[in-house]
Amino acid sequence: MGWIKTVFEGLGIAGGHQVTGDGYHSSAFRVTDMALATMASVGRSIVELRAAMGQGYPGAMVEVDRGLASHWFKGSIRPVGWSLPPVWDDIAGDYQTRDGWIKLHTNAAHHKAAALQVLGVSAEKASVAEAVARWDASELEAAIAQAGGVAAEMRSAADWARHPQGRAVAKDPFVTWSPARKSVPRSDWQPTADRPLAGLRVLDLTRILAGPIATRTLAGFGAEVLRIDPVDWDEPNVAPEVTLGKRCARLDLRSDTGREAFRQLLRQADVLVHGYRPDALEGLGLGRDWRLDVAPHGIEVQINAYGWTGPWSGRRGYDSLVQMSSGIAHSGMLWANSDGPNPLPVQALDHSTGYAAASAAIVALRDVILGKGARDARLSLARTAQVLLEHPATSDQLPALASLAESDFSEDLETTPWGPAKRLRPAISVEGAPMFWDRPACKLGSSEAVWS
Repeated sequence: MGWIKTVFEGLGIAGGHQVTGDGYHSSAFRVTDMALATMASVGRSIVELRAAMGQGYPGAMVEVDRGLASHWFKGSIRPVGWSLPPVWDDIAGDYQTRDGWIKLHTNAAHHKAAALQVLGVSAEKASVAEAVARWDASELEAAIAQAGGVAAEMRSAADWARHPQGRAVAKDPFVTWSPARKSVPRSDWQPTADRPLAGLRVLDLTRILAGPIATRTLAGFGAEVLRIDPVDWDEPNVAPEVTLGKRCARLDLRSDTGREAFRQLLRQADVLVHGYRPDALEGLGLGRDWRLDVAPHGIEVQINAYGWTGPWSGRRGYDSLVQMSSGIAHSGMLWANSDGPNPLPVQALDHSTGYAAASAAIVALRDVILGKGARDARLSLARTAQVLLEHPATSDQLPALASLAESDFSEDLETTPWGPAKRLRPAISVEGAPMFWDRPACKLGSSEAVWS
């Protein structure tokens, strides 16, 4: 169970949980086991936080349902009478280059424009494919990154292990913790035994997908999550999935008014979760020294794509791109005996990193309660990928994941702005502290940028 040891030791929590249910994702890697480990880490961190507050005991039961955990990694919402928009842009996908394969990620308009500018073609898939075929994969990857876009060459695991960024990621811990600094909890944070994060203010500066999963998880145990997006940002294909339990507002952090509003929010927050690349907030005048001056008591959890050291630490990226870069898609191709990249069956890097990030926030709160001071945590999709690469699937025939049944969903319909929906029952069960959400999913920008 090496992946469990890596996750739990990296987070600084003790093991101890039960697994129920059946089924595994079919994959070259232990995707379902990674789901179980990271979800169990959330449950165990909640148990340890409650014990630190004197509201629970260290041996409280934590259960994770294998089938539900696997399905949460695919998606938790089932629309009733309406449909989610397509996940991918029309020209996003895998393309053959002169010497291999590359993935273009063009869901965001500015990333799409950058790729098309480099290729010198219009947004037609056939034209894009023809243009890509004239490039070497590594050269096109670098050119698109230089233009402000996002793309990833398919590398083997061996190639990634030799790559400067792969070597840097392999040396990093699963969670990078900052030194502890003096801190005390806000006096008006009033958790209860059954809602251990009740009243906890979580300022969410994250977008697709790991960060929103982390903050959704915190909301499931009672945290007040306020998500802040730029004025022109939308993600209609995932908002119904990841805004569960939150309020969502908009601020222009490039304006004086927006920065002042953010300062007021941060000053009153307990936890800041963000997915900005290194130095991105510094470029807005909201650097680490500024944030510490505004909220010296606050805990930060940061997530990025390619890790926090090495030449690609500032590179933009997404789960599907890290799978291509790190060797996961190539290993999947060999495993499936396919002709092209074969990624994981779900966005497991995003989901696993998201649950681990939620655990890190809870562990940091535990340490503050215990008088150990506040620590910040950094995680990355690439480091999570490294855990999976170290634990390929065995040759054992594991039972396949069953289709969802009506009993897998909550009995109550969720009333969302898009229409009614069914939501999966939580996969995580903590004795004495059930996981549930006080708010339905909402549209981005549907609330004011103030604490309730």
